[in-house]
Amino acid sequence: MQKNALSFTQGLQESLVEYWNTFVLSLPGIFVGILILSAFFLIASYLSKLIKSRFLNKNHDPLFVTFLSKTIKFLLIIFGVILAMQAVGLSGIAKGLLAGAGISAFIFGFAFKDIAENFLGGMILAFNRPFSLDDTIMIREFSGHVKALNFRTTHIKTFDEKDVFIPNSVVIKEPLTNFTRDGQIRMDFIVGIDYEDDITKAIETIEKAIEPIEDLKKNKKPFAVVEELATSTVNIRVYFWTDTLDYKKGVLQIKSEVMTKVKEILVSEGFSLPSDIQELKIYGKQPLPINILNLNNDKN
Repeated sequence: MQKNALSFTQGLQESLVEYWNTFVLSLPGIFVGILILSAFFLIASYLSKLIKSRFLNKNHDPLFVTFLSKTIKFLLIIFGVILAMQAVGLSGIAKGLLAGAGISAFIFGFAFKDIAENFLGGMILAFNRPFSLDDTIMIREFSGHVKALNFRTTHIKTFDEKDVFIPNSVVIKEPLTNFTRDGQIRMDFIVGIDYEDDITKAIETIEKAIEPIEDLKKNKKPFAVVEELATSTVNIRVYFWTDTLDYKKGVLQIKSEVMTKVKEILVSEGFSLPSDIQELKIYGKQPLPINILNLNNDKN
């Protein structure tokens, strides 16, 4: 019994000594691995900051630069991890990871299909660039300003201050409307005048009134045309162009200003803005059940 206990103790001591010697022999490799990993992390962070500082200006798209810097940093860190594993003595594992990259990609392609699809979608959006940072876009029912392009999602800040994260695969597949790509948009609205009013004069009055508005695009002259001969009004549609770089002011506030100006000038010039007239028809020869009250007699 004592011999068994003694042999167990000696075996344990020998194993610990062997492990310790192996660890001591591995210390240089571990130290080199830590240095390599730290160096690659610092290089990746430095290159990421360098790309942002060099290219984040008026001549480059901030959205593309940010996404590119994130991608380069991610790839450099992965490469540094593989080199660090080889330095530590885990070259077999590192080679196995590299050799099995194709098989792993195939397997993970099914397991993480959406993640891979969204990442590739982000790459396509970064290079294709259908929008830039702070552009006003609409995807499906979501409209707002672009705040970021991430590896998986596109971040949109809606006009009612909601943060919407749309998968990149959806962004590249769905129709996308960019309101600010060329900095201008055409707006329109309808105003109705009376049939007895002079249509030509009304159109001239509208165009003359809104043309001097400062915030309208001067290279696009506003105009008005007859849209419809409605039941009780002659409907005139007014067209004008505004600046969309500031979407709230260029689209919402300016449209309100133009509509207010048109209404005021038409009223001041004597044009009528009638409401819809509804005609009530009763078929048959039955008398209408209407009682006429004499209010004067009721008061007396």
